[in-house]
Amino acid sequence: MADQSPADQTPPSSGMQSLSVDSQPPSSSSTPQMSLEEKFKIIRSVGEECIQEDELLNLLNHKPEPICYDGFEPSGRMHIAQGVMKAINVNKLTSAGCRVKIWIADWFAQLNNKMGGDLKKIKVVGQYLIEIWKAVGMDLNEKVEFLWSSDEINSRASEYWPLVMDIARRNKLPRIMRCCQIMGRSEQDELSAAQILYPCMQCADIFFLKADICQLGMDQRKVNVLAREYCDDIKRKNKPIILSHHMLPGLQQGQEKMSKSDPSSSIFMEDEEAEVNVKIKKAYCPPKIVEGNPCLEYIKYIIFPWFNEFRVERNADNGGDKLVLFVICYYHAILEWYSTNVFIISFRTYKDFEELVSDYESGGLHPGDLKPALSKALNKILQPVRDHFNKDAKAKDLLKRVKLVRHRSSSLTAYET
Repeated sequence: MADQSPADQTPPSSGMQSLSVDSQPPSSSSTPQMSLEEKFKIIRSVGEECIQEDELLNLLNHKPEPICYDGFEPSGRMHIAQGVMKAINVNKLTSAGCRVKIWIADWFAQLNNKMGGDLKKIKVVGQYLIEIWKAVGMDLNEKVEFLWSSDEINSRASEYWPLVMDIARRNKLPRIMRCCQIMGRSEQDELSAAQILYPCMQCADIFFLKADICQLGMDQRKVNVLAREYCDDIKRKNKPIILSHHMLPGLQQGQEKMSKSDPSSSIFMEDEEAEVNVKIKKAYCPPKIVEGNPCLEYIKYIIFPWFNEFRVERNADNGGDKLVLFVICYYHAILEWYSTNVFIISFRTYKDFEELVSDYESGGLHPGDLKPALSKALNKILQPVRDHFNKDAKAKDLLKRVKLVRHRSSSLTAYET
């Protein structure tokens, strides 16, 4: 961090009312029937990492309806990590009394040169992604609010830009460049000036939105930590709590995260049933190997949270029972006997992931049974989305516009929050 004189210790005042746990009185619309421990358990389950748990517990004890901030760049297709996992996480947070502000980062997508930097195209994609969350089952009650960054920043520019400038002047360039991962970039990339501005703006968003909890992916961790460092810098006691969710890997071996530029690496929210089946069939899923197995990760982070179980049909080819029956056929008045193999398919319903892992490691659960069951579960989740875009006239028209935008755009690089 940069050296500061005493005068440097005074931050912009208008954007810094956000993090005080005493700033919001108790509300009857929170979740009175849920204990503090229950709320903590639900909210904590959203994150693979929490910085810091004691601060989260203290926040929940003093503020019944904490504000959670999440955000996304409208940049092409939506994969299931962004579509389904976000819906699961938002529903968990609101069930525990949180208010969720979802930041539609259209200006950020433009800064990051998504959709060729065309703001009109970016906005069309943003509308489409919101429509997907509605269709998949995100509980869009009064506790969930979608905010377009361009609209909000323009309406409160005098509050926003001094905050961005203060964050920028207090940090050296190497510290800002370490945040480049948040844009799907690396420190070795040749960055534009706009992409240097981007982390300062995203850090400012946290305070601008009055967020108590930053609920973003692990790939956004560095800029969230920057916000906590900024609080140290300005002597602010209450820091934003970081609740970073797990990043789903790609479907192929060695892919740490899904990529929108590689369609085979991801299941997309608009994929047809046959596409899902083919992608899962080709996915990396070695027998008895759990570590680095993307199919098992899908089951852990999507299927179990959605259905609370995982149902598998065990084929006879993979060890199920086989029974030989004799069948009577009449053909041209001649009675003939035929023997045929009838496969007895056994069903197994797993109620927790650990039990499934134990079976898989021992060889009791074969990839040949796991993959069709995973495809079936994913298609069940995605079917309402397909139905919505086939039957709803407004949604169908929006999908048509998005496909046209994609066809004309040369920038569909990956970005996840």
